[in-house]
Amino acid sequence: MSCSPYQRPPVVEEALAQLSRKLPGSTVLNSPSVVRDFLLLSMADRAHEVFTVVFLNAQHQVIDVLEMFRGSLTQTSVYPREVLVECLTRQASAVILAHNHPSGHGEPSNADIALTQTLQAALALIEVRVLDHFVLTRAGVLSLAERGFI
Repeated sequence: MSCSPYQRPPVVEEALAQLSRKLPGSTVLNSPSVVRDFLLLSMADRAHEVFTVVFLNAQHQVIDVLEMFRGSLTQTSVYPREVLVECLTRQASAVILAHNHPSGHGEPSNADIALTQTLQAALALIEVRVLDHFVLTRAGVLSLAERGFI
């Protein structure tokens, strides 16, 4: 069975649907694997970069998951102002950031680290914590928090 780069196989769509039902209201810190699995399935196979934000309430429960920016094969532009607006709109207390690397290279770039620091500083002004920033490839997920960048 072959699928275009923009069409997921039915089994992946069903897995995403099941994980989506678990996300809203779930306690992220008690189930980080659900968030990782959801992001991996929804983003890792994309032929272009996408930047997604998981918005969390004060109890770190998922409010919403929003694919905010879409780019090219090797980069996407992320606008901190737009992330702040969405945090305020959703009354988020924390966020988890994620983007994919279609190239398959899972290591964060210097630009990825700088972006994370910029978003942390900007969101801190409105008292929103960045809990993690995941870099996703088909091979897996890398956590910038686990690497000590957050």
